[in-house]
Amino acid sequence: MTYYWREVDMPDVIVVGAGVVGAATAYYAAEAGLDVTVVDRGPVAGGTTGAGEGNVLVSDKEPGPELDLALLSNELWRSLAGRIDFEFEAKGGLVVAETPAILEQLVELAAKQGVEHTVTRDVSAYEPHLTPDLVGGVFYPQDSQVQPMLAAARLLSAARERFGGVRLRTGVDVTGFLLSDGGVRGVRTSAGDILAGAVVNAAGTWGGSVAELAGVRLPILPRRGFILVTEPLREPLIRHKVYTAAYVTNVASDSEGLETSAVVEGTASGTVLIGASRERVGFDRTPSTTVLRRLAAQATALFPVLRDVRVIRTYCGFRPYCPDHLPVIGADPRVPGLYHACGHEGAGIGLAPATGRLLAQLLSEESPSMDLRPFRPDRFEEDR
Repeated sequence: MTYYWREVDMPDVIVVGAGVVGAATAYYAAEAGLDVTVVDRGPVAGGTTGAGEGNVLVSDKEPGPELDLALLSNELWRSLAGRIDFEFEAKGGLVVAETPAILEQLVELAAKQGVEHTVTRDVSAYEPHLTPDLVGGVFYPQDSQVQPMLAAARLLSAARERFGGVRLRTGVDVTGFLLSDGGVRGVRTSAGDILAGAVVNAAGTWGGSVAELAGVRLPILPRRGFILVTEPLREPLIRHKVYTAAYVTNVASDSEGLETSAVVEGTASGTVLIGASRERVGFDRTPSTTVLRRLAAQATALFPVLRDVRVIRTYCGFRPYCPDHLPVIGADPRVPGLYHACGHEGAGIGLAPATGRLLAQLLSEESPSMDLRPFRPDRFEEDR
């Protein structure tokens, strides 16, 4: 039987997805005075957000629209951290090089990026426990880290407490869209229909599936990654986010096969997070000892001191991969009233505030503070 939420529950905007991108969208939409309902089939941060490291990076972005988005988001994260507690660490990132040729490539990229950075040939000044075999690196002071699950939860709670007009419906599956000749007028869910003036698809890795329910195509695919978590350390061994140049290459890769690179950082709780792997294997969550061993070997080669530290758990998640490595942000011209905020791959946590703010500006009929054409939802139609 079909039924409707009470009239008071008919929002201006429905956000599909309670990950960090959906939470940021709800926060900024509520700040703009809009009434918002967030719907998720699972709990808050139950998907990709809950399996992320919390990276807020500018260092791994090529010059262009994604770097511009990252710089805006970096500024917004810092502003939010001054008002909301979600374990924001402005620790900086160190990209290290094993050979002079790799160091030269890193220096060239940093110069093209045009962001604040320092080139060093003494990486031990930043990280005393690094292997002495490295020839140098580039330090990016803007690189930061948040606790992603806490960030999503705190953004939603802050939106409710400060602005009102935000409702959260977890355990509710979106099964279709309510469409009319004028476009979207709400969503059909496992708990009944919800009417609204606009719907934002912030479903992350499942953004393509949600788009299909509205009759449009977004080629978003899952890209699996594993993380190792060490026992809590009595004293911090690692001061910054540290990774090798191969990480930058892997982020930009189109390969379906397994790619790994050393990414190591500490957390506020004292544990050390070790990544990163990438492979397109659908939604297969089967643990891979091959991948986990490779990640451990790469991490201990970078930080030999970690050989005496125990791993206490591992987990995996799925990055929402787009073929051109750019997220999908903005109004969908194919279905009026439908907006997208998904496809960020491994950068969704870092890019969440900028994405949410830009969506809120569109939903409030304001001019967005960035050119959204590179992220337009219908750009993939040209490839068909």
